[in-house]
Amino acid sequence: MRKLVYRRLEERSRVIAIASGKGGVGKTNIALNLGLILARQGLRTLLFDADLGLANVDILMGLVPRYSLKEVIGGQCTLEEVIIRGPHDLLLVPGASGIQELADLDPPARDRLIHDLAFLATKVDIILVDSGAGISRTVFSFAAAAGEAIVVATPEPTSITDAYGLIKGLQRLKVSMHLIVNRATNKLEGQQAAGRLQGACRRFLQLELPLLGIIPEDSRVGQAVRCQQPFSELFPRCPAARALEEAAAKLQGQELPAGRSQGFWQRLGRLLGR
Repeated sequence: MRKLVYRRLEERSRVIAIASGKGGVGKTNIALNLGLILARQGLRTLLFDADLGLANVDILMGLVPRYSLKEVIGGQCTLEEVIIRGPHDLLLVPGASGIQELADLDPPARDRLIHDLAFLATKVDIILVDSGAGISRTVFSFAAAAGEAIVVATPEPTSITDAYGLIKGLQRLKVSMHLIVNRATNKLEGQQAAGRLQGACRRFLQLELPLLGIIPEDSRVGQAVRCQQPFSELFPRCPAARALEEAAAKLQGQELPAGRSQGFWQRLGRLLGR
């Protein structure tokens, strides 16, 4: 019965994990600005900060959250008190510092929290999960629970190699994937980087990796970070913002992965509780 309730609660929301094979590729910046663009385009959007290594979505927005998921788990506040409302009604859950506590909760307490998170999911159309960089159990747990992931890489050889390792692990979990190449000097460099990664996936994994977008190297992105503002808000017509808008439109035109549109929080609780 509890599983049925979870499925009914979550049946409207699409969940996408955003991950990278290594840090420093701009994953969190992509997650935040993609969320804002989707919200601006009319989708009720929730961004869940699950990056254990470096939780900084709030920093990029110039916000100081009063609470995180850790305080919810500890009983100091409610889930509603944790939520930060950003531009275009983007909802942000700063949860990173509470992810390990979520895994360590006893089953009844974890079920209660996951039920609350599932109820929150009924209020949105799409959930983006900033799931951390590298290959770890937590990253794989979020991606497996979502069933859909955006892999962010740069044209650097080390980034391509690390992204391939991540993709290999996600394929074993039957996660549907898309690729964003970030910080490309020009479109050709981005296409070549994507081609190398797609070629390796096709040859060794028998996997077709759809390219969602190529985001150019853009000085306005760095300026926005220094101003603690999202670049898609501060410079909405800059090349990076326009490229990400195209990626967002492309994402909305794609179908949901078969069999993975329901039960994200329930699956996540089970995976983290193993």
